Amino acid sequence: MLIIHAHLHTMAGADIADGYLRTEGNQIAELGGMPVEPKPGEEVIDAQGAGLYPGFVDAHTHLGMWEDGLTFEGDDGNEETDPVTPQLRAIDAINPVDRCFQEALHAGVTTVVTGPGSANAIGGQMAAVKTYGSCIDHMIVKAPFAIKMALGENPKSVYHGKNQAPSTRMSTAALIREQLYKAKRYQEEMERAEKDEDFDMPEFDMKCEALLPALRRGIQVHFHAHRADDIFTAVRIAKEFQLDYVVVHGTEAHLIAGGLVETGTRVLSGPFLCDRSKPELRNQTPATPGILSGAGVPTAIITDHPVIPIQYLPVCAGLAVREGMDYEEALRAITINPAKICGLDHRLGSLEVGKDADLVLFDQDPLTIAAKPKMVIAGGKLV
Repeated sequence: MLIIHAHLHTMAGADIADGYLRTEGNQIAELGGMPVEPKPGEEVIDAQGAGLYPGFVDAHTHLGMWEDGLTFEGDDGNEETDPVTPQLRAIDAINPVDRCFQEALHAGVTTVVTGPGSANAIGGQMAAVKTYGSCIDHMIVKAPFAIKMALGENPKSVYHGKNQAPSTRMSTAALIREQLYKAKRYQEEMERAEKDEDFDMPEFDMKCEALLPALRRGIQVHFHAHRADDIFTAVRIAKEFQLDYVVVHGTEAHLIAGGLVETGTRVLSGPFLCDRSKPELRNQTPATPGILSGAGVPTAIITDHPVIPIQYLPVCAGLAVREGMDYEEALRAITINPAKICGLDHRLGSLEVGKDADLVLFDQDPLTIAAKPKMVIAGGKLV
């Protein structure tokens, strides 16, 4: 496929005002300024000056975990019977034929991170997936991608009603630490058994097994945290165990931006196109991502679908611009920034040779509420 006369918003340096982009298979093969000669038999699309962007990336959702239009039958995101469940895999719950996948794709959102909710102190294993396909095994970008952990009101609210831990912030943090220490000891015993034939392997523990990649920094840990003190608790735990961590939501992150710069903390900001439904959201503002990015905190914008329907991801970026975020940085916050924060920028987030051919064409500003993609290309195919 060859797209000609497009304004390439590369997210990898300078834009190309009158450019072309060629795909081969499911990858970007070539791009540059016009003119260009089509190859024999190549499908040619004339963009007529429309803007071509990399497919949008939403780095925190529960897409396919809470199915659209269903209640209990389709709610598979929170296992509220045990506050520590790192062994649970999102890919065993995601329904890729949920119509919200199509709504995401038709809005230009081609990659998402999805997984468990925040009822548990440790909720399970998140997955980075494409929004196109019918079998989740064929849609995976990386799984497991991250371990979901949660601080603040949600875990304590769920388990207080069950009269069990955690019912305080202290207990939530303690449960996380306890399981991480168990996994660390499990790892040490495995390593010793491999070197010492007189030392037995520890008994198989699926919870510890699930945490080993995080302890080895092979996958990330995503901390659900809204309040400033919860954010710093996440940082404290992450530093203690040398985790590759990301703060999700960061509702009060704008109040502590300087401290986050000092600690090198990355934030997935949102949702903010919604009401303040609980006390820890009292300082919620769409200005947060702009304040963070302006201070130098790596920032992406998220919907937390289904809290905000995923098709409104670019609208959320536009709202951030209205509240002071630099326009180009808002575009980056739904393209290259989430890709970089999630360690997936070798495949996603920008128009560069060798990256996935996930593309979205707009003939108007994509961050306005009236904008609708003129064309979406996913995996090198027009959808």
